[in-house]
Amino acid sequence: MVITTEQFKKCFPANKEAETWSMNLCNILPRYEITTPLRIAAFLAQCGHESNGFIILRENLNYSAIGLLATWPNRFTPGIANLYAKMPIKIANRVYADRMGNGPEGSGDGWKYRGRGLIQLTGKRNYLEFAKAIGLRFEEIIPYMETKAGALESACWYWTVNKLNAIADTGDVRKMTKAINGGLNGIEDRQAKYNQIKSIFEAV
Repeated sequence: MVITTEQFKKCFPANKEAETWSMNLCNILPRYEITTPLRIAAFLAQCGHESNGFIILRENLNYSAIGLLATWPNRFTPGIANLYAKMPIKIANRVYADRMGNGPEGSGDGWKYRGRGLIQLTGKRNYLEFAKAIGLRFEEIIPYMETKAGALESACWYWTVNKLNAIADTGDVRKMTKAINGGLNGIEDRQAKYNQIKSIFEAV
């Protein structure tokens, strides 16, 4: 199924690179069987929410002390939060240390393997698995993920690994959101985007 520049503009009117995105979507989505109106609507809605309309492709982590305490209450006390506030590299290295294949805080893995791509693929283990799946050397994967094609394909890979096509076929936005987010963060926006985008592609 072709995704035209005009369709992409209708989905994400604030994005100024609709032609490039639609070209990449047409090239990459079929490899991952994201080809029906329901699957496309689900994928675009979830990626659109996670990336602010296909604009944010890399995790920022520029949190205030209050934001750190709210987001990672198990990793920060008020005193520690004040020491890390508004320091994205230090924050990433702390919150992603010793998990997802990353080393300890001092290794720098947290920042190096922070969220990238349209669904914010995170952690050294995921980067390794993604590189292996698409046949790239590990040292090539970060530069690739920072391109539009790589940002998109990393999301497609995550989508496939987590069997989201099957959920998309049911139209269950809540279940999709839990598989991506671990909870229901932003469910109202995700559902609204899904309803809008589905209407665009069902009209074809």
